[in-house]
Amino acid sequence: QVQLVESGGGLVQAGGSLRLSCAASRRTFSNYVIGWFRQAPEKEREFVAAIRWSDGTTYYADSVKGRFTISRINAKVDLQMNSLKPEDTAVYYCAAAPFINRNSGGYDYWGQGTQVTVSS
Repeated sequence: QVQLVESGGGLVQAGGSLRLSCAASRRTFSNYVIGWFRQAPEKEREFVAAIRWSDGTTYYADSVKGRFTISRINAKVDLQMNSLKPEDTAVYYCAAAPFINRNSGGYDYWGQGTQVTVSS
């Protein structure tokens, strides 16, 4: 079983940057795809980005492409978020899946989430 812990959320002004981290306890990410999802109030959880740990292949939602960067560093998966917009405000979750998937249903393990708030 993989336990995931997110960190790095907070409050930032529009145009600013935040860096989220996802760490695994008890196990490593070596056989997984690690994805970031977000969920705003009264909206469905949506795919943000994912990285295949084995070879570093990355995937992005169109809404964040060019602004967000997912990377693997040591035993963590980071999400660098630049040029943040108020519509990026949500709870951000990292999750682990055996294969790349943009659907949250394909992910077996989830972190507790971290709040990102972008003020206008």
